Amino acid sequence: MVMTRGSVLPLIACCFVAACSDSADRSTAVAWDERPNILLIVADDLGYADLGVYGSDIRTPNIDALAGEGMLFTQFHTAPMCAPTRAMLLSGNNNHVAGMARQGVAGLSDLPVPGYENSLSDRIVPFPRLLQEAGYHTYTVGKWHLGLEAESSPHAAGFSRAFNLLDGAGTHFDGVGFFEGGSTYRQDEDLVEYPVGRYSTDLYTERLIEFIDADKDDGRPFFALASYTSPHWPLQVPDEYLDLYAGYYDDGYDALRERRFDSLKEAGIIPLLSELPPRNEAITLWEDLSSDERRRESRKMELYAAMVDNLDDHVGRLLDHLKNNGLYDNMLVLFMSDNGAAGEDFYNRGPYSEFVQANFDNAYEKMGTAESFVSYDEEWAEAGSAPFQRRKRYTREGGIVAPMIIAGPGVAARGVIDSTYFTVMDLAPTFLEIANAHYPDDDSVRPMHGESLLAFLAGEADAVHDDDYVTALYHAGRAFLRQGKWKISTLDPPFDEAAFELFDLSVDPGETVNLAEEEAEKFAELIELWREERKRLGIILPQDL
Repeated sequence: MVMTRGSVLPLIACCFVAACSDSADRSTAVAWDERPNILLIVADDLGYADLGVYGSDIRTPNIDALAGEGMLFTQFHTAPMCAPTRAMLLSGNNNHVAGMARQGVAGLSDLPVPGYENSLSDRIVPFPRLLQEAGYHTYTVGKWHLGLEAESSPHAAGFSRAFNLLDGAGTHFDGVGFFEGGSTYRQDEDLVEYPVGRYSTDLYTERLIEFIDADKDDGRPFFALASYTSPHWPLQVPDEYLDLYAGYYDDGYDALRERRFDSLKEAGIIPLLSELPPRNEAITLWEDLSSDERRRESRKMELYAAMVDNLDDHVGRLLDHLKNNGLYDNMLVLFMSDNGAAGEDFYNRGPYSEFVQANFDNAYEKMGTAESFVSYDEEWAEAGSAPFQRRKRYTREGGIVAPMIIAGPGVAARGVIDSTYFTVMDLAPTFLEIANAHYPDDDSVRPMHGESLLAFLAGEADAVHDDDYVTALYHAGRAFLRQGKWKISTLDPPFDEAAFELFDLSVDPGETVNLAEEEAEKFAELIELWREERKRLGIILPQDL
């Protein structure tokens, strides 16, 4: 039976009940607000092909089970890096409008440039603030990456309870982090120390359960954002996970890339006629590595797989707790990654390598422990981004297509794989519609660019967006614009409009055939549309200054 929007939100027209009022008679029974609870689980730097249900060899039974209860999406799009994605998530808008035009604001931090605030801007209203005003409890744990100061904290964005890493990454057993001074953590409104020895995924799960349990009997629904820092580098896991995948990847990253591509086909994630994009020639062939290099490389991937396995265990722990406390049946659950697989290696290159090498030891026998700081680097990342081109940081599909699973009230389908295009900007309006909360419709803020998913999830609409809908993004010297099946994209910085290439994603999701000359009229149309969107969104490029 197809569920109607009325069945999705049984009491959506009702105000939240007397249990929320200070003047309510405390001697009377609690009246329950029937609006759904919402749980959004975000993995950090999880690759497209890294979940079992997406064809991976990594064991993820708890996340896979969610797909069996709802819908798995193959064309969910994010930004190419984590902070822009998180800004777009919380605002329902483009990263420039939301204040995260460039993660880290490199080169522009001293300039009063709209879009480069490096925190949520005053041009948007974060949706948790609106959910809170509509009567929802709002909780978050894990990575924030949208500002260090109190005025840009999770609490300021509308989370009633919060325990967060404020930086872009951190070590998983302590607060040492990857730069001088260490990582910064905030609980609610206060800066706090990380409890040394606790593993991040375990700690975040425990804190979120504590937040939920404290309010579970007051009759009000909740929104919870479990923003895990796993499997983001450094690749560190508890001792019992260190050797779970020993020997699994001894045939190397080139073989894994091909194997993942085939398994994606077998899982029904990509069409059987899909073709693997050409290999990135900048990556050393596995066969050209020495035996010692191969040993270390395969160990990296073993540790990454162990982190994903551990993450799945804690997702299961969280969901089991909610089920055992009667909170699961009326809960919409979403699982996503924040961008494509990550190719950084801060131990060996980048601005923090001196600090990292001075404070960590990547000797083989220590890899994966709290003493090490291992990344699996671009070679394994591109295996995890199969069947697309490139990885995190790029505006190719490998950087911006991510896993997404949605299950629970309002999701009419069960166990369905769907290729509908939608983006991280569509989540905020979805949550607001569920909560019967309203985004300001005056000139005080910019309107959201995303659109609610509810009608599509309920089976009442064939798509989230029509073919005229436009998505445009610029970040760190790379840009893309998409309309329907057509996409223009640049590959490497610095940005140059002349470097745009045109792709028909309906037949070439790997972006291997540039149609700019063959489809010159369409290419010119999209270039002009880029110029219009750039102006509308206030996209300011470094060369504009």
